[in-house]
Amino acid sequence: MKQGILITAFNEFALLNKLINCFDDDFSLFIFLDKKSKLLASEIDLLAKSKNVEFLTQKFNVNWGSFKQLKSRLVLAEEAVKHTDLEYFHFITGQDYPLKSCAYIKDFLTRNKGKEFLQNKEMPLKGWSGNGGFDRINYYHLHDYVDCRSWIGKRLNRDFVRFQKSFKIFRKISPDFPKLFGGSPFWTLSYPCLKYVIDFTKENPKFIKRFEFCHSVTEIYFHTIIMNSPFKEQVENKNFRYIDYELRGKAKNIFPTTILDESDYERLSNTDAFFGRKFSYQISNKLIQKIDTNILNLPQD
Repeated sequence: MKQGILITAFNEFALLNKLINCFDDDFSLFIFLDKKSKLLASEIDLLAKSKNVEFLTQKFNVNWGSFKQLKSRLVLAEEAVKHTDLEYFHFITGQDYPLKSCAYIKDFLTRNKGKEFLQNKEMPLKGWSGNGGFDRINYYHLHDYVDCRSWIGKRLNRDFVRFQKSFKIFRKISPDFPKLFGGSPFWTLSYPCLKYVIDFTKENPKFIKRFEFCHSVTEIYFHTIIMNSPFKEQVENKNFRYIDYELRGKAKNIFPTTILDESDYERLSNTDAFFGRKFSYQISNKLIQKIDTNILNLPQD
């Protein structure tokens, strides 16, 4: 079974290089590099020439939580579905790493062919701040213009939303808009399902335009289209990703999710997840070596 890996990345060349070399010839890789990437031109050229990389682009800058974050994933998806020999697609980032071998993933999806793996729930979502997530789309946000993970950016956006609420500036959702669903932005989808998302996007320009100036809609867009489509009956409410949200140490002040290290190996070796996150080459190097040797059966560098 041939599959596509869609990757958005910013830095961490050593990790990204290792990641793309985890996959055998049945996997094609599509990479979107943030235009403000810290990678050297020589490193980007090396990635582009890697054997399984079918597509690598740097079209625009991408801020966390921005509309362009969604656009970068749609750029990858649109390119990927041109490859009609690919049967499944996985979205990951350059700070993810496989927790299952290529043979395992191929066998699993062969046995579960036709299913879509997308964590989702109808909005509002319990645990999502801002009216169960509706504040993300009912107010204008600045994520495309400022880094809202920085102290000043976060404060600017927060005050901007408070200003709108004070003056009753409210972005209504059209009554003919589909029911909104949200969930994890990481998914494993079949070719027909991902093609449906791309076709829907092209055929409904007003739909995608409504997500401009919104916040973190990568956690809403795919989910809403798919859960209002004929594919909803095939959706398994699981995405086979291992993500540790229990922040520890310095990560509390830097990262939205924990950087995994060697102490996480036992948990990772017992999970059914295809991929885990987040990894950093410097912090996670010993963990990656164990995964390569004991799980992926890859040769050591």
